[in-house]
Amino acid sequence: MINKLDNLLGFNQKALGLRAARQELLSGNIANADTPSFKAKDFDFSKAMQNVQSPRQVQNSLATTSSRHIGLSDFRSITSVPEQYRVPQQPSIDGNTVDMDTERMQFMDNAMRYDAGLTFISGQFRTLLSAIREGN
Repeated sequence: MINKLDNLLGFNQKALGLRAARQELLSGNIANADTPSFKAKDFDFSKAMQNVQSPRQVQNSLATTSSRHIGLSDFRSITSVPEQYRVPQQPSIDGNTVDMDTERMQFMDNAMRYDAGLTFISGQFRTLLSAIREGN
């Protein structure tokens, strides 16, 4: 039963986790808009989503004494998203690459998509609850 719920909600859970991580990154850019030499960062959401969905091989530095021990071969992490620096449209004298218009637009777009994801997940839960109630 848990596997079925994970299959149903797993994609949205990962997407919301990435949206939250991106929101933190964008808010950091906005907060450092006046910091000299600060470089604005972001990541490609679609590439990050592919990275999170596909299993990655991770070097196993843990010593295992049995073949039945849990390995790290199917490790997936939201924190392993590769960040990229933004190319400034108008470079500033102090080396800061934050463009407030771009950051605000990206922040609002990401926030709306996050809210849409929450709405979608709550709709899925309502559908599940309705199906459970109909079964009684």
